[in-house]
Amino acid sequence: MREARNIRVGEPHRPFGVKVINSVGRAANALGMHPIALDEDSLINRAIKKAGSSDFGGDGFREGLRRFLASAESEADLTLLGRLMVQGYVTDNLVNRLKLTEWRKQHDAVAKEKIVAPLFIVGLPRTGTTILHALLEQDPTNRSPLFWEVQFPVPPATPEAWETDPRIGQDQKILDQLFKLVPGFAAMHPMGATMPQECVAVFTMCFMSEQLQVQFNVPSYQAWLDEQDMRPTYEFHKCFLQHAQSGGVQGGRWVLKSPAHLHLIETLLDVFPDARIVHTHRDPIKVCASVASLTATLRGASTDTIDLHEIGRQQLDWWAKLIDRSLEQRRRLRHKSEQFFDVKMSETVSDPLDVVRRMYAHFDYPLTDEVEAKMLAFMKENTRDKHGSHTYTPEDFGIDPEHDRAPFQEYIDYFGLAERST
Repeated sequence: MREARNIRVGEPHRPFGVKVINSVGRAANALGMHPIALDEDSLINRAIKKAGSSDFGGDGFREGLRRFLASAESEADLTLLGRLMVQGYVTDNLVNRLKLTEWRKQHDAVAKEKIVAPLFIVGLPRTGTTILHALLEQDPTNRSPLFWEVQFPVPPATPEAWETDPRIGQDQKILDQLFKLVPGFAAMHPMGATMPQECVAVFTMCFMSEQLQVQFNVPSYQAWLDEQDMRPTYEFHKCFLQHAQSGGVQGGRWVLKSPAHLHLIETLLDVFPDARIVHTHRDPIKVCASVASLTATLRGASTDTIDLHEIGRQQLDWWAKLIDRSLEQRRRLRHKSEQFFDVKMSETVSDPLDVVRRMYAHFDYPLTDEVEAKMLAFMKENTRDKHGSHTYTPEDFGIDPEHDRAPFQEYIDYFGLAERST
């Protein structure tokens, strides 16, 4: 069991082994040596060799990959460990794409799988989405992609090995290594091999994912991504869900979650027209400070250059843009109000089970006493500070709670967040 930690944001703590690896990298750079290649061709060849296949299912991922690598090289100021992380991250996602494509070619039934009325949790990050997602997973009618099956998707999970598949242990080892590499991360964002995974992890197989800018400072990549047509990525996501349920592990509905959907609701509904959407809300200033803290902690694993004020400004500017787009879409979609359920973080924190009850009633989902009991037991076992806590203030990131609120005011007023924000 991981030790609970109380973390104060600031200069990232690095284990001794990380310091050694990075010192070797600095020495190599001083000698003009660059031991870890991050060019497109070498990484693609590396993935092909590892997967034993060369069919990526099209080249739609290549521009995103190319943009990400260029941004990582020119902007992320990677240490040797950071370069190793990018190499492994890219390779693993390319391998998964190759394996998924090959499996689908060999199993015609996958394409016939129906994805019916999935439930998407969208909204700003750090708004109670993770606990809500985990709580909904206690209902056996619901089905979420788990960390281990996104990390190792081929072959698809089966009912017989759902709790004993050796890939569960493999993925938990990877996550445990991350927790050692980034002390305190578990206090910010609990993760586990058998916990629900976010959609951004699937999007990353297309290299069209905001997850990349959280882990690495790649602002030009993110600026490019914000202007792209994401429909092909959502189509890939749908194919992934078909693959995941084709092994026989099925529920009554998929439950999916990511802040990446926030400004793409119309695209989501184009691909999943019968989707149900839970939109979570919180004071954006507090969101930006919390995400900045998370981002600083994660990026600290791959670079020695952490500018807290730069990270704070990135979050303010980026989320203001995405919130504006989201609000425009919600207004255009008012005629589909039955497909939306809005909830404030303060409500989720105060009484998450009441939120579930109201959500189920809104979407006409049955909620049994047995499922409620499972959800209550889960909440007792998983308290908010189970893995420790981390402390920070908006000012740590150069965020002025009053001055920087103006770009978000329309959103705050529209969803009534001014009086009871959390």
